[in-house]
This record gives sequence, C-alpha cells and structure tokens, in this order.
Amino acid sequence: MSLSRRWRRPLALLVLAAASLSPLRAQTDAPSATVQNSDLDAPLFYQLLIGELELASGQAGTAYQIILDAARRTRSAQLFRRAVDIALGARAGEQALAAASAWRLAEPDSVDALRLQLQILFALNRSAEAAEPLRALLAATPAAERPALIAALPRYLQRTPEPRAAARLLQEVLQDQAEQPATRVPALVAIGRGWLAAGDAPVALALARKAHELEPDAPGPALLALELMPKQAEAEAVVKSHLARPGAEAAIRLGYVRPLMEAQRYAEAIEQLEQVTRAQPDSAGPFLTLGALHVELRQPAPAQQALQRFLQLRAAARQGGSDKADAEAHGAAAPAGESTDADGNAEAQAEIQARLLLAQAAEMRGDLEAAEAWLAGIDDPKSLLDVQTRRATLMARRGQVDQARELLRRTPERSPTDARAKLVAEAGVLREVRRWPEAFEVFQQAAERFPDDADLLYEQAMVAEKLDRLDELERLLRRVIALKPDNAHAHNALGYSLADRRQRLPEARRLIERALELAPGDPFITDSLGWVEFRMGNREEALRLLRRAWAARPDTEIGAHLGEVLWVSGLREEARKVWREARQRDAGNEVLRETLVRLKADL
Repeated sequence: MSLSRRWRRPLALLVLAAASLSPLRAQTDAPSATVQNSDLDAPLFYQLLIGELELASGQAGTAYQIILDAARRTRSAQLFRRAVDIALGARAGEQALAAASAWRLAEPDSVDALRLQLQILFALNRSAEAAEPLRALLAATPAAERPALIAALPRYLQRTPEPRAAARLLQEVLQDQAEQPATRVPALVAIGRGWLAAGDAPVALALARKAHELEPDAPGPALLALELMPKQAEAEAVVKSHLARPGAEAAIRLGYVRPLMEAQRYAEAIEQLEQVTRAQPDSAGPFLTLGALHVELRQPAPAQQALQRFLQLRAAARQGGSDKADAEAHGAAAPAGESTDADGNAEAQAEIQARLLLAQAAEMRGDLEAAEAWLAGIDDPKSLLDVQTRRATLMARRGQVDQARELLRRTPERSPTDARAKLVAEAGVLREVRRWPEAFEVFQQAAERFPDDADLLYEQAMVAEKLDRLDELERLLRRVIALKPDNAHAHNALGYSLADRRQRLPEARRLIERALELAPGDPFITDSLGWVEFRMGNREEALRLLRRAWAARPDTEIGAHLGEVLWVSGLREEARKVWREARQRDAGNEVLRETLVRLKADL
C-alpha cells in the first residue's frame, strides 16, 4: 500500500535524519569490510516518523517534545539540532534554549552545542546568563583559535538592548584571558569594544592604550583607536604610533585616511595614501582617492598621475578577467571586471569618477581640450548631469556663458534631486565667471522651488557676501542655523564675515568657537579662529592657529591669512615663502591678490 502524497515530504525528512545518525560505510572494493550498523532501530524510526508527521500537521509543540525525547535517549547531536530548529521555526525561543541546554548536558564537550546555546541566549537578550557558557566555550576552544574567538565576541553582543550589561559581561568573562600572554591583547581590545558600544569612550581608550603598549605591532588596538577617534581625539596617538612601526597593515593606513579626510587634513591623508601605493602598487582603489585629494588641493600634475594609474590598473584587471574567462571557456564563471552585479557597477562608477576628476585636473592646467576629451570618454546616462556640469564650466571659461546655461537647462531631469542639482550647477557656472547678481537670482529660484533647504540657503548667503549684501548674508546664515543648529559651516561663515569686517568681534569669536566644537580640527574653521584672534590683536595665538590650519590644509586663502600675520609680525621671509606656495596653488585667488596689493608685498 503506497503512502499518500501529503506524507511523502515528512518521510523524506525522516530518511535524511536517520541517515545522519550513523551512515553506513559501504566499501564495494573490499568485500570483507566490517559493516557498522546504524543506531536507528524500529522504535526510534517510528518515533521520528511520528514527530515529523506531527510537525507537518501543524503540531510543532508535540513534534518538538517527541524529537527532543529521541535526542535525549540517543544523545544524537543531529536530533538535538532538529529539536532546536523546530522550536525556532515556531518562534519558541525558550524551548529552543531548553533543547540547546539539553544538548550540552548530553555532550558537555560539544563546541557546537555551546555556540548554539550562546546564540540563542543573545537572541533572547539574556546575556546575563551567558557568562558560564562563554567561559566553557573559551576553555573548549583550541589555544591557537582562542584569540580569534575572543576578537569575535563583541559582534555576538552588538545587538543587545543593554550595552553596558554586555560590556560588564565581556569584562567579567575575559578578565582571566587579559592576564595571559597569548590572549591579553585581543581580550583587552574586545573589552574595549564592549565599553565603546556602551558609550564609555574614555574606558575604551585606556584599554586600547594598554593593549598597544603590550604589543605595539598588534593591529587590534590601532583598529579600536580608529573607531574611537571621532569621540576621543587622543586615540589618534595610538594609531600614529602603530603606523610608525615597520610593516603596519595597509588596511589600517586606509582606515586612518578616512578620519583625516573628514577633518579636511588632506595633506596628511595624502602622505598615508602614498605609503599605501608604494607598498601596494598594483592596488587600484588607493590611487583614485589619492587623485581626488590632489584635485581638492589644486595639484593637477600629481592628480593626473594617480588617476591615470588607477585607470591603467582597472584596465589590466579587466584584461586579466577576460584572459581567465578564455582559459575557462567551458566553465560557468563570468569574466572579472564585467558590470554584471553591484560590485561591477561600483567599479564602473569609480572609473567614471576618475575621468571626471581627470577632466577637472586638465581644466586646472588650462588644457580645456584635454578636459573635454576626458568628458567625451564617459558614456553613462546616470552620469550625464555630472558630465554636462563639467562641460558647462568649460564653456563658461571660454566665454560661452549663455550656451553653458542652456546646456544645463536642456539636460533631462530624472528626479527632483536632478532638478535641484541643475540649478546649483547653473549658479556654479555663473560664480565661475563672477556674475554674482545672476548667480544670486538662480539660488533665489532654487530656494523658492526647494524651501527650507539649508544647503541652498548657505550657498545663496555666500553669493550675497560677494555682492556685499551683508544684511542678506546674515539673515540667510541665521536661517540656516535655525534649520540646522549643528551646521558648523554656517556658524563659521557668519563669524568669519563679522571678523573680516572687524564687526562684533566677541560675537564672531563665539560663533567660530561653536563651529569648531561642531567640527573639531576643521582647518578652515581653525583659520577663521586665527583670523578673529588677529583682528582682536592676539598675534601669537593667531599665528599658532593659522600655522596649524596651513599644515593641515595648505589652501590659498589660509596661506593669504597666515602670510599677512607673519608679515605684520616682522617675519617677512616666512610670509613670502607661504604666499609663493599659496600662489602656486591658485594664482587667481582674490583674497591672496588683494592681500599682496594692500600690503605692497613683493614676492
């Protein structure tokens, strides 16, 4: 008599479960081989069959009890896991935990049972009960694998709703490990990550420092310090100390580049990237970032070199992928480098970005034909607006301002974001040729179309400053601050505007100091603070701040300010040196030219 159709699936599951208990080892080429009988006898077979049938009929609770009873009698790891799976499928967390705990009682040395029990405890947010199984797991893990396990523990606890309790658990469980030479550094770092997640950055920093002192070459403390840098500026010392040692990992250097860029410390970021590219000359990604930073600092020659190297490496990677595909003509693997997935699309967008940056670098050199050639090589509808924006800038520089504006207006809009970007690009073209009233009008149109857009209001305020409409400048910036109280640039711009005109200097200083609180270390804000100190007669403090800003970001306007304070302080040769370097970066900068004319400085 055949089984009914609806019984076939449970029986298949049963056969799989039975096979997993103790598979037969048939040796067809050895007739005399000993046969190992399965643990599956008739009563167990029918017990498992009934359990699976109960589950198939929707009686998960009964199925769980039957399978768990079978697991206890046979001490089968597969059946304990099956009981856990049934409970989890029924969203019965307590029953799943009971099954995992029963498995541990049956097999005290089972690492799998320990891991499963811990995972369920963490999922149930019962980390307070995890100390004993965590210690047992550490003890059961081979010594060579223990550091990696310790390093992974904070990830187990990252979703707990009580991070301070999780941090205390890590400290309690890992205290012994933190005193043993083989595991002390990963243990200190893991405890530090726990306290960082709990919001106690000072404790985490102290642990990172201690771990670094114990093993300066270990990457773990430096990685923890990198995570701490946004909250604890002192953590940077740990990162720098680690990177100063021979053989520091490139991944940590690249990780350090990110906070340097966020703080606009571009010169230091370039130093780190250059070390990475020397150590890994065939890694494409760092060259793209390096080229972008050189463009930002108006250094077109090294920018071009880095960006072209990036494109060469990408082309070589595509060719290598094609060669591999040819060699595996009968395989299923797709050639590397083809844009068939998210990674491929990201690589294609990176190459487009490199070409846009190369066009910008060529424009800086005054080679507008080369810039147009780089733009012409971009054939991607998603990048059309970016390409047309750069093309419009080139047209404006040739005197074709009206044609540039028309080009932007005709560019298709795929979203409201594109509509906004077109208005910003048009205003940017007008700013490029110093047609300030028309730029202000375009920003006014943008503000009407996108009301309470703080970024648009800020840009409009910057144009109002060029028009010497100071009341409008202040009104717009105060509106930005009202909309976004944490907007550091608006505080800085208003403070600098007052300081530059020697108006309400104490208020100007308060605004700039607030900006620096919101964006610690920002070189432009540091420059503003140095400038207001100069306006208030504090030359020594002004020099200290301006030198720091210039070292972090050798921008032309920062150089103009530093040079002026050096000049009036009698340090004229140093002033000339700074001004010469600033002029090399941007000879047409208005602030620099006005400074040199006003002071009658000869370079």
